Amino acid sequence: MKKIIAGIAVAVVMASAAFFFFKGKDGEVRFRTEKAVKGDIVSTVTSSGTVNAVTTVLVGTQVSGTIKHLYVDFNSRVKKGQVIAQIDPTTLEAQADQSRANLLAAEANVEKAEASLADAQRAASRNKELFAKNYIAKSDLDTSESNYEIAKAQLSAAKAQVAQTKAALRYSNTNLEYTRILSPVDGIVVSRNVDVGQTVAASFQTPTLFNIAQDLTKMQIDSNVAEADIGKVQVGQNVEFTVDAYPDLIFKGKVSEIRNAPITVQNVVTYDVVIKVDNSELKLKPGMTANVSIIITTAKDVIKIPNAALRFKMQDKKSGGPKEARKEKGPQDKGRGLWVLENNTPKMLKVVTGTSDGNFTEVVSGDLKEGQEVILEALSKNTSKPATPPRMF
Repeated sequence: MKKIIAGIAVAVVMASAAFFFFKGKDGEVRFRTEKAVKGDIVSTVTSSGTVNAVTTVLVGTQVSGTIKHLYVDFNSRVKKGQVIAQIDPTTLEAQADQSRANLLAAEANVEKAEASLADAQRAASRNKELFAKNYIAKSDLDTSESNYEIAKAQLSAAKAQVAQTKAALRYSNTNLEYTRILSPVDGIVVSRNVDVGQTVAASFQTPTLFNIAQDLTKMQIDSNVAEADIGKVQVGQNVEFTVDAYPDLIFKGKVSEIRNAPITVQNVVTYDVVIKVDNSELKLKPGMTANVSIIITTAKDVIKIPNAALRFKMQDKKSGGPKEARKEKGPQDKGRGLWVLENNTPKMLKVVTGTSDGNFTEVVSGDLKEGQEVILEALSKNTSKPATPPRMF
């Protein structure tokens, strides 16, 4: 029983303390305020993206076979035209030798056709002279002339066969050259997707063997900006971003491209904003996640107030609702109501706001002066009812 009486007494004391704390000496409402100060405000659009090399080349193979040699590995620096891998050329070498033999046979057939043509020509000439002297029949002359024409056609066919086998030999030699995988650019090997002894098949699609980044000193961020913010982003705007690997470092960049192709994921539409970044120190690596802040506007040395001050509405004692300004807002009046505390008395001012960073807002014009106390919230809703005291358990 004594414990219950003591608990009630403590509750009464705390309720009384809360009443006198939230109620001023003269019964007026107490307010939480903050001074209007001068400073800088930076308006930004935030997003996330992935750090990538500006140019990444996927190196594949046009012929099938078994990887015989690898001459580079991860992070190897390569030059354009450098051999970076070798596919076993045995089968393709045999095909090239076969094409070369076919060419020799076709050239021999040309020589044979030329000899046959010369013989047919001599026979036709001789029979023509004999027919003129009535030594042979007309049919014999016709046969020799036909043989001559056939020999000419066979020579043309043999020459065409030579051209065909030459093309087949070039094709075989080209495939043989493709067994030597060359780097198409100067750069650094980002990834290697094959090992010695692995079989690659290029029958249906070209397999990727290496990823080569052309220049890692210049990187780009592919960031996803929401459709609600994309209208504020412009090419050339400055960008600040951080990566998890260096949380204390702020990297700089610039917006270089805004791609019009929308990206829709679960009914959320975003746009790819490409940001160019200098990576001379090679701290950034491909694939890193970047937390991006695109700087839209910057207001320097301006009067700024907390955003909570613009949301505050004075409660009307009679109606219990928000107290409105005496002057009604006209069509050209872009001012906003702001309550300040002068001599412990709330007073409403009209101000025109500007840049906001989400926490503070710039005051472009109005009667607000630096150092004035702006009201953020009332600590008690009315003068007769104190804030609810803490409950006792």
